[in-house]
Amino acid sequence: MVSSLSRRQAIVAAASLAGSFGAWAQQHPWPSKPVNLIVPFPAGGGTDAFARPLGAQFTRQTGQNLLIDNKGGGGGTVGAAIAARAPADGYNYFMGGVHHAIAPSVYPKLQYDLLQDFAPLILVARVPQVVVVNPKRVEARTIQELIDYVKKNPGKLNYASAGSGTSHHLAGELFKQQTGTFITHIPYRGAGPALQALIAGEVDMMFDGLGSSAAHIKGGRIKPLMMAGRTRNPAFPDVPSAAESGLKDYDVATWYGIWAPKGTPPEMQAAMTEAVRKSVQTPENKQIWAGQGAEFANLEGPAFAGFVQLEVAKWAKVVKASGGIRID
Repeated sequence: MVSSLSRRQAIVAAASLAGSFGAWAQQHPWPSKPVNLIVPFPAGGGTDAFARPLGAQFTRQTGQNLLIDNKGGGGGTVGAAIAARAPADGYNYFMGGVHHAIAPSVYPKLQYDLLQDFAPLILVARVPQVVVVNPKRVEARTIQELIDYVKKNPGKLNYASAGSGTSHHLAGELFKQQTGTFITHIPYRGAGPALQALIAGEVDMMFDGLGSSAAHIKGGRIKPLMMAGRTRNPAFPDVPSAAESGLKDYDVATWYGIWAPKGTPPEMQAAMTEAVRKSVQTPENKQIWAGQGAEFANLEGPAFAGFVQLEVAKWAKVVKASGGIRID
């Protein structure tokens, strides 16, 4: 969970901007035209599950559309590179996440620097990952039954991911390391296509963010066996946690945040941050977030930047432990 110190840092940072931003906003109404939000994955994935409800409420809050611009490919790195080159005019933003904290460790030729080319604005959502299977392809009823099966049949089952080097991929590798099993990795071009492949029965299982799996779990199209982390998720109280399943160190979360291209005027960064915060905290979106088992951590500015730096370091260790994953 996000620390109380980080929360206090976010409050202090927000307060320091409030005075100057209020005076600026009276003289420079923002937004005066639609705002572009680059989502670096295909439509239908976990990022979309939060970006589109955010966009709907953003329009209600500001009177202008938040245009969701899906730019998939490269495990989210293609869209991030496009966002880094977007005009820093206050009308271009980027919604990335945990995948982008992983990317520096697996892509030696990234065309952007997450920590240098963007201004971190706000952490929008944090959701646990869940181990889900296609019930028509996998007979296991519990995570232990699954582990027992793959130990006896190494390589027979496969799992989908949003692409090599993504959190879905590394969550699977971490699971294999901690259980002493082997499951074949099948990368797709985004979480949406990977999830559809699981539902269609093209693959056996997936280590997915709860945000994109929730509706399909409720619809019975996929079956959850375990929630990552130490506790059960309130949205799915019948799904056991990793800790109670004997995997106390299997703690993987998917998170999503908003960045601005470096050089975006601070006043516009503050305006966007405020609009996003208000949009997430509407009753409609609070319900959507809760239904997907998501937490709105409300880390802004420097506190969000510190969180991202810790995530980059954390995933670098996971990649190293896996033997080093490199994608050219």
